[in-house]
Amino acid sequence: MSRQLLPVLLLLLLRASCPWGQEQGARSPSEEPPEEEIPKEDGILVLSRHTLGLALREHPALLVEFYAPWCGHCQALAPEYSKAAAVLAAESTVVTLAKVDGPAQRELAEEFGVTEYPTLKFFRNGNRTHPEEYTGPRDAEGIAEWLRRRVGPSAMRLEDEAAAQALIGGRDLVVIGFFQDLQDEDVATFLALAQDALDITFGLTDRPRLFEQFGLTKDTVVLFKKFDEGRADFPVDEELGLDVGDLSRFLVTHSMRLVTEFNSQTSAKIFAARILNHLLLFVNQTLAAHRELLAGFGEAAPRFRGQVLFVVVDVAADNEHVLQYFGLKAEAAPTLRLVNLETTKKYAPVDGGPVTAASITAFCHAVLNGQVKPYLLSQEIPPGWDQRPVKTLVGKNFEQVAFDETKNVFVKFYAPWCTHCKEMAPAWEALAEKYQDHEDIIIAELDATANELEAFVVHGFPTLKYFPAGPGRKVIEYKSTRDLETFSKFLDNGGVLPMEEPPEEPAAPFPEPPANSTMESKEEL
Repeated sequence: MSRQLLPVLLLLLLRASCPWGQEQGARSPSEEPPEEEIPKEDGILVLSRHTLGLALREHPALLVEFYAPWCGHCQALAPEYSKAAAVLAAESTVVTLAKVDGPAQRELAEEFGVTEYPTLKFFRNGNRTHPEEYTGPRDAEGIAEWLRRRVGPSAMRLEDEAAAQALIGGRDLVVIGFFQDLQDEDVATFLALAQDALDITFGLTDRPRLFEQFGLTKDTVVLFKKFDEGRADFPVDEELGLDVGDLSRFLVTHSMRLVTEFNSQTSAKIFAARILNHLLLFVNQTLAAHRELLAGFGEAAPRFRGQVLFVVVDVAADNEHVLQYFGLKAEAAPTLRLVNLETTKKYAPVDGGPVTAASITAFCHAVLNGQVKPYLLSQEIPPGWDQRPVKTLVGKNFEQVAFDETKNVFVKFYAPWCTHCKEMAPAWEALAEKYQDHEDIIIAELDATANELEAFVVHGFPTLKYFPAGPGRKVIEYKSTRDLETFSKFLDNGGVLPMEEPPEEPAAPFPEPPANSTMESKEEL
């Protein structure tokens, strides 16, 4: 064989030993692709199924937002999320923010059980299987503080009186845990609670000198505040230890002012206070005579702390929605109303006398002792309420119409602001026109934000209920597709549907938060 052919033959043999169509040194299809560089948008990592693993390896503290491009709540969150990333980067906090387009990265959305947008999950130390659900606020500072308390200490260690006084003096609300042994389980409970109580600053000490200076002899959690009584103590039970539920309720109750003015800044905290009874004093703050009533209101408040939350509503401010909820006009001020958030029952003073500390105290005791009957909101029966195909019901004519034993009555309970209600309105009108010549069928609607019923409470919008003819005051809730064809089948079958009908459509919650509410909301997939 010629020596010139030998290198050529060796090369051919070498190629033949490699997989078909692949030269030696080429990557097998089964090998991992090279790691991608993770792109960024406005300081936020943009992740995909190919890059999440790399991000988890490179960033020990990683907050990931699962979003959808069409989601309005995601669009509102986006600038706050970017601001939070910038704030944390500027202070060198070791935490990274990222996002995943859920619809485009469906595998990741399914892996992490994402069912609504936005959903945020916090990953620690590369742990992909047990991320923590984000439960904090949706503003930049709230996001940043939630993360600070997870990557850093949730409570400041205090060594002397100067440090304690500096902490107390620098904030309106400060909680200090006085523990003789910082390795005790109660300390872990305290620090875990501090992670999520973002509106309160926390400190921690085991120094005997600080126990003595603050008049303590045993483990105690102390709330310091720059209003009302200034300090509230929560002694730790020596046998049972620190109960996180009891401490949480204590902090919520005592961190609220005895009297809180309702506005867009305080509304979220008022409803989060977990005090079911709210006493509202409606006043016009521009009038001196009304402002004078606030002293008596505050005087009555301490004896009901934890039972009744005292709230002032200024009728001269932007509080029309509160007045409407209680069926009031601004001219009714000054006046009192008490509402139980669990039952939604509302109460008004019976005598209508002057608002004094004594009358306020007597009214609260009477309601709490079941001596006052709740009142129900109702609009006046409008002229021609039964002249249109869709009949107009209010609280005052509902019972008479809905429970008429000679009629089959189908009622839509709606809210004027409800998007779902507006979307189904044409189908409801068409249904009423279709059956307007049936003497035994009535199609009606009732504004459930302005009318309350003794028979039941409406919790979502739209709620559809069918009241069949005959005795017994029967009520059947409609939970299927909201279109003319399905409505008609339901009526023609006497309030039942074939088994193959699709499941119910979503209803808007009651009450829907106003646009400026800080209440969290998400969009379902």
